[in-house]
Amino acid sequence: MKNKNTIRKIESIIELLVLTVIYYYVWRNFIFDKQYFWPMVGRGKYVLMGVYFILVLVITHLCEGFKYGILKIADVLFSQWIAVTIANIVTYLQLSLMANVMINAVPMIWLTLTDFVVQGIFVYTFFAIYNHYSEASRLLMVYGNKESVGLKLKMDTRDDSYNIKKLISVDEGFDSIYKELENYDGIVISDVSAEQRNDLLKYCYMHDIQTYITPKISDVIIGGGEDIHQFDTPLVMINTTGLTPEQEIVKRFFDIVLCVIASVVLSPLMLIIALAIKLEDHGPVFYKQARVTKDGKVFDILKFRSMVEDAEQRPATDDDDRITKVGHVIRATRVDELPQLFNIIKGDMSIVGPRPERIEHVESYTAAIPEFELRSKVKGGLTGFAQIYGKYNTSAYDKIKLDLMYIENYTFLLDVKLVLMTIRILFKKESTEGFDKVVSADEILASIEAEKNKSGE
Repeated sequence: MKNKNTIRKIESIIELLVLTVIYYYVWRNFIFDKQYFWPMVGRGKYVLMGVYFILVLVITHLCEGFKYGILKIADVLFSQWIAVTIANIVTYLQLSLMANVMINAVPMIWLTLTDFVVQGIFVYTFFAIYNHYSEASRLLMVYGNKESVGLKLKMDTRDDSYNIKKLISVDEGFDSIYKELENYDGIVISDVSAEQRNDLLKYCYMHDIQTYITPKISDVIIGGGEDIHQFDTPLVMINTTGLTPEQEIVKRFFDIVLCVIASVVLSPLMLIIALAIKLEDHGPVFYKQARVTKDGKVFDILKFRSMVEDAEQRPATDDDDRITKVGHVIRATRVDELPQLFNIIKGDMSIVGPRPERIEHVESYTAAIPEFELRSKVKGGLTGFAQIYGKYNTSAYDKIKLDLMYIENYTFLLDVKLVLMTIRILFKKESTEGFDKVVSADEILASIEAEKNKSGE
């Protein structure tokens, strides 16, 4: 399907217009009162509808709710539900402010439920259209390091978009690669040397070949640089200091305000969890562990205790009987992390940032990958790029790249976006996928060779 992005934009506008019309219908028939909203009877209603349209548009965009055919259908639907819920809450407060009184919330609740149904219909319809007319690109993967072929398994999970038909080592030479490319729609370049990658990229660019590349750490750093146009030679200035002072002030203000509000709202839940932990085995409610944050500073991270008190002295088992009954529940729902709100208020952490690691992990990762310490340019976070776009078993090298993407491209809106997307991640099983799901490169290559022999190629 050509012009996919244009089609997505048209689909998004259609959906937003329908949601806006539904909002106006609910407002006009169930909320409207001349005493409060008389200026909106005339042309003011278009302003009212326009504000709602823009609000839903911005929040849905931040939640990545318009990525039909890119994300999974459940991810898009959850994103849209989260976005419209937030938009309707803000709209309710806006209308109450206009009326100078807290208006009846029931119509807005019914509006939100109706939006959920309408969004479900649109999302399923748009995905059906996409799947009917779109074919997965037939791709050739060129790999350098043998371990990099693991990318194939990840891309295979989205066989509606990517179809890697063959793998070829870069060592087989460019002539062989170029000849193979004649039979494919595009190429995936995975972990080859900079010089080889540049030659492949230039060839593909010249011949209009769709190209996917796994970026190196230096690429991520350059990607966050600032273009300088003061000379007739292109120049990129690289920020090597992390966040600017003004960015740190805005980020800290955002952390304090959001965490204080969250602590007050969630205090009943935290009290119930603390009581449940205490009643189960009469042990301590909190668990402290030394973690590393900005500039290598060590602090004690707080969690609700989910294991027995002597867990570190006992070996882990398949079913891990060290986890308490309450622990199973709070881990599954991830509310064991809630006490870290107090770490953030104190200033040890931020809401968004690289996940703070244990001291021994930092030492071992840094010894194996010196670039690991680049994550320490900002405070560790409760959530972040690696938590949202990665999985529990994502490699340390890939986590570094994800964290650097956040650091090098930081904006306040990016923080807002990642906070909103964290809500969606809570419902994703893949983000907690364990190391038992990891398949070695040799297994992948052996499997591909076996399939090739079976088909007689």
